[in-house]
Amino acid sequence: MDEILSEVASLLEEKKLRVATAESCTGGLLGHMLTNVPGSSTYYEGGVVAYSNSLKTKLLGVSRATLERYGAVSAPTARQMAEGIRQVADVDIGLATTGIAGPGGGTPEKPVGLVYVALAAHTTEVREFRFPGDRGDNKLSTVREALQILREHVQQHD
Repeated sequence: MDEILSEVASLLEEKKLRVATAESCTGGLLGHMLTNVPGSSTYYEGGVVAYSNSLKTKLLGVSRATLERYGAVSAPTARQMAEGIRQVADVDIGLATTGIAGPGGGTPEKPVGLVYVALAAHTTEVREFRFPGDRGDNKLSTVREALQILREHVQQHD
C-alpha cells in the first residue's frame, strides 16, 4: 500500500490536484491512509465519515429518494457522495466509499463484501467490488481499490 500511496501523492502534487473523501464503510481509513504521506496537506483537503443516511443527506447532498430507492450501499449513493464532497470541499476530485464490511448486515441481494467506490471529477465513475474477507480485510481492500482508481484518474489527467 505504501507504494501506491507515494505514487498517488507524487502525481497529485505534480499535477496540482486536490482531493477530498466521503467515507461510509471505510470509516475514515481512506483519509487516514492519504494523510500518512508527509506533505499530504498539499493535495488532501479533508474528508467526511458519513456512516448514517442522515449525514449522507445533510453533509453530502445524497437525496433521500436515492437512499429509499437504492439504499446506502449502491452505485447511485456512491456517485452522489463523491459528487457531494467534491462540491462541498471545492476540490478537483471527490472520492467516496460505501459498502457492507461485515460480518453482519449482508443480504442475498447485497452480501457482506459488496462495496462501491466512486470518483467525481469532470465526470463521475463508480465501480462495484465484492470482497471475500472479514471486516478488516474488506475495509483495506476498499481503500486499496479507491487508491488504484485515484491513481488511474490522475495518471490520465492532463
